[in-house]
Amino acid sequence: MASQEIETLTAALARLPGLGPRSARRAVLWLIKRRESSLVQLLDALDAVRETLVECSVCGNVDTRDPCGICADPKRDQRSLCVVEEVADLWALDRAHLFTGRYHVLGGRLSALDGVRPEDLAIDSLLARIEKGGIDEILLAMNATLEGQTTAHYIAEKLENRPVRITQLAHGLPVGGELDYLDEGTLAQAIRARRPVA
Repeated sequence: MASQEIETLTAALARLPGLGPRSARRAVLWLIKRRESSLVQLLDALDAVRETLVECSVCGNVDTRDPCGICADPKRDQRSLCVVEEVADLWALDRAHLFTGRYHVLGGRLSALDGVRPEDLAIDSLLARIEKGGIDEILLAMNATLEGQTTAHYIAEKLENRPVRITQLAHGLPVGGELDYLDEGTLAQAIRARRPVA
């Protein structure tokens, strides 16, 4: 039986996404074995982030400076804006290095079941960014869920009379996917979004 402090650390790690009690216990044991190097580095890194963590006042990203590194980057395309549900979505898209514009984090998605209304999301600040001008394209990068598509539809309606091109991520067959393993919703979307063979 470990001490109360070690059990508390294990329980805290077990609450992280992707880690359960057993994985957390293995991580704690690994850190204990390497406490002089890895544990000290981890504690220093956590402390530094805790002290400097801020939400970007422009896009809603999480960084250690405001505006965040993406918003402050002069090489980014200022005319394209990608709207995402959460910071994790922004990080996933930006890690792919395929979108060179800027981002806007909504902080969630519309959900009647969970009581998430338009005023609970950063939609007003999105509209304010667009009103300032200089944005030609809005890419709605919502998840392919009912709530994500409802959110995308709501935003598209709000932008209807504005002089911006509204696009959204394509949905359908994943690369390497086999038809017999796909669900009906994915297949239906792939058929609706079919395009001519060049």
